[in-house]
Amino acid sequence: MQNTIAKPEGNALFPIVLSIVAAAATGVLWAYANPIQLVPGVIQWRIFAFLPPLVGILLGWRSGFICGYLGTIVWSLLAGAFIPAHSLLVDGVMVGLTGLFPGLLFDPAKTTFDRAALIKIAATCLIVGLVMVVAVSASLAYLGIFPFWWAVGYLGLSDIVPMLIGTPLLVVPALKILKSAHPAGFTRF
Repeated sequence: MQNTIAKPEGNALFPIVLSIVAAAATGVLWAYANPIQLVPGVIQWRIFAFLPPLVGILLGWRSGFICGYLGTIVWSLLAGAFIPAHSLLVDGVMVGLTGLFPGLLFDPAKTTFDRAALIKIAATCLIVGLVMVVAVSASLAYLGIFPFWWAVGYLGLSDIVPMLIGTPLLVVPALKILKSAHPAGFTRF
């Protein structure tokens, strides 16, 4: 099934506004809707870690970055885990990249979301997730907050697993919802 949502005459403001709303929702969900604290105050199982890559694919790579970056800042402020050098530079940017790269690689106007595409989305989430986990773990270790290899293990469970499962599982239903919400189309951001 060919999916088309991007139209040159479409609304360009829609994905920007939606990415900011998604970022706020991401931060709130990460702060308050996480069932398991893996390392209290530092790492919890973020079952909504699929949101930045999902937003990136559906709304565009910039929107995915905004969702991941701002979502991280909102989460860290709400959860009491805000560390300026870590949250603003390393954690925010690296989580933002988990939304950016899938958005660059998968455009609903050009991608047929068949089984092969969904497997590629999962593989992309795995690769970008691993890069993010290593960088964030290195930052936590450098700042003396948490040992590197423990952070890699816990962050891998916390972020990669939900991205790997949730993003490919939800991309097609979310695309249908977006098409229903904005049938005239919109320009990805």
